Amino acid sequence: MASVASKNMWLRRQQCPCGDWKCYVTYEGDAEETSIVSQIVKTESLQSQDMVAPYVGMVFKTDDDAFEYYGNFARKNGFSIRKERSRLSPQLGIYKRDFVCYRSGFAPARKKLSGEHHRDRKSVRCGCDAKMYLSKEVIDGVSQWFVVQFSNVHNHELLEDDQVRLLPAYRKINEADQERILLLSKAGFPIHRIVKVLELEKGIQGGQLPFLERDVRNFVQNRKKVVQENDALLNEKRENDTMELLEACKATKEADQDFVYDFTVDQNDKVENIAWSYGVAVNSYALFGDVVYFDTTYRSITYDMLFGAWFGIDNNGQPIFFGCVLLQDETLRSFAWAIQTLIRFMKGRCPQTILSDLDPRLRDAITSELPSTKHVTSIWNILPKVSSWFSLQLGSQYADFKSEFDALYRLESTEDFELRWNQMVSIFGLGSDKHITLLYSLRTSWVLSYVRVHFLARMATTAYSKSVDAFLKGIFGVQSCLRGFFEQVGIAANLQNERHQEIQCQYMDMKTCLPIEEHSRQILTPFAFNALQQELIVSMQYAASEMANGSYLVRHFRKIDGESLVIWIPEDEQIHCSCKEFESSGILCRHALRVFIDKNYFQLPEKYFLSRWRRESSLMFYDDHSVHDKDDEWFQEFQSLTETLFAESSITKERSDYIRRELTKELTRLLNEEIDNAM
Repeated sequence: MASVASKNMWLRRQQCPCGDWKCYVTYEGDAEETSIVSQIVKTESLQSQDMVAPYVGMVFKTDDDAFEYYGNFARKNGFSIRKERSRLSPQLGIYKRDFVCYRSGFAPARKKLSGEHHRDRKSVRCGCDAKMYLSKEVIDGVSQWFVVQFSNVHNHELLEDDQVRLLPAYRKINEADQERILLLSKAGFPIHRIVKVLELEKGIQGGQLPFLERDVRNFVQNRKKVVQENDALLNEKRENDTMELLEACKATKEADQDFVYDFTVDQNDKVENIAWSYGVAVNSYALFGDVVYFDTTYRSITYDMLFGAWFGIDNNGQPIFFGCVLLQDETLRSFAWAIQTLIRFMKGRCPQTILSDLDPRLRDAITSELPSTKHVTSIWNILPKVSSWFSLQLGSQYADFKSEFDALYRLESTEDFELRWNQMVSIFGLGSDKHITLLYSLRTSWVLSYVRVHFLARMATTAYSKSVDAFLKGIFGVQSCLRGFFEQVGIAANLQNERHQEIQCQYMDMKTCLPIEEHSRQILTPFAFNALQQELIVSMQYAASEMANGSYLVRHFRKIDGESLVIWIPEDEQIHCSCKEFESSGILCRHALRVFIDKNYFQLPEKYFLSRWRRESSLMFYDDHSVHDKDDEWFQEFQSLTETLFAESSITKERSDYIRRELTKELTRLLNEEIDNAM
């Protein structure tokens, strides 16, 4: 009885709950009477038990199954095999297969041309007659392969286990080892050192790898040759596609004068970096460009180019696309050009704050090109690195470390952070870790207690990060050439801008019935109002104690410590809180609101309603040609109508639904009339 493995069953084994069994179809009997038996056997049986020698009449589902079985038998018995001949027919396709011992036949004589010198290598072929011949038959529509001739008579010595593994047929470099070899080779390791490293990593003695040093050398050389050939083809494709992208930018500029783009060329006059943006993005930047996030998460493997995208946050708390760039490398020079280009696109306006990842070259470029801009490292770019840096190193302690790390990030006091950071480093034994040292050296750019003094407009949140990620996945979800990618970016940007332009006259519930809440509802967008409303609700749990100098200590009624100092300057109606919430988000904090309530304020001073969070900002259109002065009569009238519209729509939900419905109809009618008149 013999056993044969099939590829389909191997797939099923991967789905098997036990994950440890392989199904073989076995056959027993002579050539005249064959019975098929199914049997479950361990895969290890091929190595731990004697195999049944192939015999005439043995049946296999496929010729590949037969070759695998014969190959396992050969290795077990000290030789290897190769495929010899096959025969083809129009009806059956390949219907005969000959498998022979690796020493079968004789090497053909090589002719030497005059003047040429070749090494005389002794052939291993010695006319061995060991073989297994197969023939295919179709029975009831099912193809089967039968052994029609078999011989296990060799005219040479069979090898022992420690020798047979070194035959070329069995010297295989698995995928994991291939990746490790290429990595070490790229790092400059010579071949003999690569072999030594692999032996040390596997904990085996020298010479016990399943392949030889010359196999490693041949693999590296062949891979380098393939890489060189692929690089030549890829460079040609890259150049052609980059030129097509440039032509697409030129065509877009001709059709839309508000579209902007720029590029650089290398010493060979080939396109190196390219950036572009849209007119609506430039206009949006004028209002919402106070905080910018530069995302450099994605890199094209095909074109070996880094994709960078600039985002802001609008008055509804949604990401807004400002433009993008493709860079050939990640050098200080390339990043500096990208930043210069953004500022040039945006007519020289620099952001108050810029968020990015930890890349040191990008940090240096921001410092150089935006000296007056505050630089913040986004926490969502740090957390994945924390996991990769410390999860393996700390093992079972990582969960406790991560919990403490998250708590440290959210601390309100820099003094508390410094104290607890040192304690954390000591507890987990990370005093000499280079990544801990890096994070600590950059603490003023990512720890919440340090960055709260910078204006972030509520951008450094998980919700914002997920929205940006969704936008980018929409771009990269379609595989295409650079021109197709350019079009996909345009489509995504247009869809996003259409959503921003939709005027949502959303009804907002009153929850505190405070006059401050009612007044704020008429001015702020739903996103900003919801944030202020939450602070108002929580402010009810705080008590304010006036000090001799006119300042206030504001405490939660259940918390003994954690008080906030609120400084009140009545002459200018200025209020400053030690928590720095207004400086960070542009929304007043619960502590400041508590003081305003205690002072019987029915309305907040206008200065605490930033223009970026006002409802009328959704309808403003800014550029150098269309900005209207505040004293302009038309603009005053238009703004007054807009404010009235928002105020009236907020009174009841019924009014909100009615105005949204009728306004949509009216805008559609007006736009259609404008189109008809233009035609």
